[in-house]
Amino acid sequence: MTSGERVRPPFDADERTQLIGWLDMQRSIVRWKCEGLSEADARRPVLPSSPLMTVVGVLSHLRWVEHAWFEIMFLGGPTTDNPQFDDRVEDADLRVPEDVTLAQLLADYERQCATSNAIAAAHKLDEPGRHPDFTMARANLRWMLIHMIEETARHAGHLDAVRELVDGRVGYY
Repeated sequence: MTSGERVRPPFDADERTQLIGWLDMQRSIVRWKCEGLSEADARRPVLPSSPLMTVVGVLSHLRWVEHAWFEIMFLGGPTTDNPQFDDRVEDADLRVPEDVTLAQLLADYERQCATSNAIAAAHKLDEPGRHPDFTMARANLRWMLIHMIEETARHAGHLDAVRELVDGRVGYY
């Protein structure tokens, strides 16, 4: 799905198609909110109380949230590569090195979303997560997909506000 395709799932689609369809639409809105931004604007903080709430910060966070829920919580993978689990640095997943471009972050997000969709396609919605160290990993895939819809939509709303404050561009759907 390209950023220009913000399509709701069919009204009569099966449950899996609806869940993935709504998640993909929110992901598309996230990508759309990043279109046409300069590197400086993508990194510009606009909320005094939340200096890490930048376009690149939110995009990085969403990439790592996808990784955390599908590869760590659901599949039981290691936490070592995901900055969300780094207790040494607060909000490590929002901190983007200067040499990482918006285009790179978008490509990483796109790959992570494809990986998440492949994981979701290969498992039953009632299947529980596998990570033994986290209580929330007991949630089933359906719960995780609904949570990711909520998480992605909430942050798409943040991006909507940040984008308006950065350059005045508005629009949701």
